[in-house]
Amino acid sequence: MHDPATIPVLIIDDEPHLRITAGQTLELAGYQPEPHASAESALAVLTPDFPGVIVSDIRMPGMDGMELLREVRLRDPDLPVILITGHGDISTAVEAMREGAWDFLEKPFAGERLVEMVRRGVEKRRLSLENRQLKAELEAQQSAPGPRLVGRTPIIQRLASMVQRIAQVETDVLLFGETGTGKDLVARAIHERSPRGGHPFVAINCGAVPESIIESELFGHEKGAFTGAVERRIGKFEHANGGTVFLDEIESMPLALQVKLLRVLQERCIERLGANEPVPLDIRVIAATKVDLKLASEAGDFREDLYYRLNVVTLPIPPLRERREDIPLLFQHFAVVAANRSGLEAPPLDTQGISTLMAHDWPGNVRELRNLAERYVLLGSAFDYRIDLLLQGIEADAAELALPQQVELFEKSLISQSLVSHRGRITEVCEHLGLPRKTLYDKLKKYGLKAEDYRHKVAP
Repeated sequence: MHDPATIPVLIIDDEPHLRITAGQTLELAGYQPEPHASAESALAVLTPDFPGVIVSDIRMPGMDGMELLREVRLRDPDLPVILITGHGDISTAVEAMREGAWDFLEKPFAGERLVEMVRRGVEKRRLSLENRQLKAELEAQQSAPGPRLVGRTPIIQRLASMVQRIAQVETDVLLFGETGTGKDLVARAIHERSPRGGHPFVAINCGAVPESIIESELFGHEKGAFTGAVERRIGKFEHANGGTVFLDEIESMPLALQVKLLRVLQERCIERLGANEPVPLDIRVIAATKVDLKLASEAGDFREDLYYRLNVVTLPIPPLRERREDIPLLFQHFAVVAANRSGLEAPPLDTQGISTLMAHDWPGNVRELRNLAERYVLLGSAFDYRIDLLLQGIEADAAELALPQQVELFEKSLISQSLVSHRGRITEVCEHLGLPRKTLYDKLKKYGLKAEDYRHKVAP
């Protein structure tokens, strides 16, 4: 968030008294006025990420306000331009709005109206720049090959680092995480980044395949192996030869089949139903579970020997509530994907929307957030782009948090985002947030944040 005193407002008018009067009004309101006698002078100081707004008269010698508006729109269509029109010049005002002006002021105007218009323009500009930064981070992350692990928190960066390391090692992997945390995405990321990336990735949901046919699905069968087997069928394991088999919800696999899976893992071969000759396999197996398999094996619900065979490398996938600072970036990612797929616009998130999203516990994790983002894009206009109206349940969850908890959660998010933006450089973060160095260090300690964790690149 910018301190209003540091937010520039370009005041462009060839009449000195108007520049002085408008400048004094805005300075008293806490803004930083920058007077210019011509449009050409103002354009010379305009930067791509200019954080303020432009207030310009329309009728000026040289480049007039309408020409200025068109030039600004070419450079940055999200930059608010407020134009000043003469008394009763309605047709010019209408043309200005049609050309993309943020708003217009009719001479003579009250100082309060100018301040209010600038305030709204500055808020709109802040949201535009924040969403532009989110999109830039998304583009950087999406440039990586294969599935992306979207996020910038230390916990997701460590996960991305582990995925990269594990991908290069020939070993089976066990993924452990709650429903909706993205275990399938992590499995695909390991596969795509491994030497097996050019070979098949075969996903099998062990809880969705009927027990009566799961053995045939996995291992295949010969013609005549059982009633209805009218031809040979290649099973999932054999189809994945050279690549990766992903066994999702492995805790749901029948105990009798677990014995055969253990043999496959140990001997790297299968026998089709009705066949006597083994078929050698060159595969990697990635299994995923939402339950503690050790506890399940102790309870007799999962084979202990299979658990220890799978537990060579276990990768925990964090729930969304443990990486709340990633929520705005993830939401924007899913909204952009949904917008591209549907041909609609992804409306930007405002501060209230971000706060509401981060107050929710997300029992459905990333999957729940993705579904909300898709509804936001598809139905957003009908709900005035308000998250709390779009998902009624979140509003109740947010209300359950005491005010100090909500304030702390939002403060932690702002500090984390600033650390990301400035790559953990403490001096820049202090300046950005307007905090003394000692105060910032106290808050970092309070929220368990470390500047060095943000000096790495964003997760691939």
